[in-house]
Amino acid sequence: MRLDRWLLVLALAVSLGTFRVVPVEAADDTIPVGVILPLTGALAQTGASLRAGAELAADLVNGHVSYPLPAVGKNGIPSLHHARIRLVIVDSQGKNDQSASVAQQLITQDHVVAILGAYASSNTATASQVAERAGIPFVCEDSTAENLTTRGYKWFFRPTPHDGTFAQNLVDFMADLKKRKHIEIKKIAIAHEDGLFGTGSADAENADAKRAGYDVVANIAYSANTTDVSAEVQKIKVAAPDVLMITSYLPDSLLFMRTLKDQNVPLKAIIAQDAGFIDPTFLKTLGTGADGVFTREVFSLNIKNRNQAVPLIDQLYRARFGGKPLDGNSAREIMGVLVLADALDRSGSTAPDAIRVALTKTNIPGDRTLMPWKNIHFGSDGQNTGGTGIVEQVQGGAYQTVWPFDVAVKPVIWPMPAWKR
Repeated sequence: MRLDRWLLVLALAVSLGTFRVVPVEAADDTIPVGVILPLTGALAQTGASLRAGAELAADLVNGHVSYPLPAVGKNGIPSLHHARIRLVIVDSQGKNDQSASVAQQLITQDHVVAILGAYASSNTATASQVAERAGIPFVCEDSTAENLTTRGYKWFFRPTPHDGTFAQNLVDFMADLKKRKHIEIKKIAIAHEDGLFGTGSADAENADAKRAGYDVVANIAYSANTTDVSAEVQKIKVAAPDVLMITSYLPDSLLFMRTLKDQNVPLKAIIAQDAGFIDPTFLKTLGTGADGVFTREVFSLNIKNRNQAVPLIDQLYRARFGGKPLDGNSAREIMGVLVLADALDRSGSTAPDAIRVALTKTNIPGDRTLMPWKNIHFGSDGQNTGGTGIVEQVQGGAYQTVWPFDVAVKPVIWPMPAWKR
């Protein structure tokens, strides 16, 4: 049966420099949803994993097999005559201007009803600005710069916790190490890529660490596109911290690990902010050479009291993505699609304002998600109020949940092993 519904055609209002919404009748029985991902460039490997997650989520929504997850297994969107979600996936190339350009394309040419994206926080900032002007819902599934939800936007919604939450989680983790494991940390060095993601993360870490009484002996920024971090690593070595807190994408995370090893920098621990340190290629490249590294995470296959759907979704994801396991990036991508699908069903409409209102009323219990979150409910700023992080450690070439201690599956290894020469 053909779905009788409205889609959007957005015309440029020249005098105002904004878009005007014009409803027209849909041409088929699918609901176009835009997805902006870095499919080429330095982040292409991560983009490929995110694409696999988004496509799997759409298949789960459009299919009939039920899992304890929102909007899954109902043969599409029930309130819209079981219309199927159709993803329109475009390439940001990891560039800010390209992210804005493809966002405009999705709205004016592909007539999407909502947009998801765009992984790198700086890319998300420019793409979501286009969506905000147009009045199109933007669900940010995996960008974590804290200030993305302090811009006063009405159309921006972020299920994942942000860097402020994650930084506090890491400081809480270090405090728990002292309280419960008698492990004391005094000096901390911070290294971060100089984009929106890295800068926001480092600022939060610096403030929280100092507030907790730690001595921040170095705070080093670098370009994520650099090919040499020898000088940065030398500064870390001279500062002689107990712990290095680092925020990197995949290429620079691997570069730092190799250079830290080459310079034989003595560290008790490396504590990373997710991103490159949880990309499947990180462990594939380093194997046991990454043992001892801690990373904050939003998801784990190894955690107590997890949703029973997790291993099943992991199997489906591995079959789709060359045997690589579900990780924090791909799990968040899946949840982003499901959150939007849930709002579509509750709105009973493809009108953007109706979808936006439904998103503001989202209230998904934590046990109905893939994530170790309390719930998904958006505050007035569009930020999920129920998100939190966990800490994993690479042990034996695999990620193991080590904090919070009540959901941990392995004890902490401290200090990290010496570099293998």
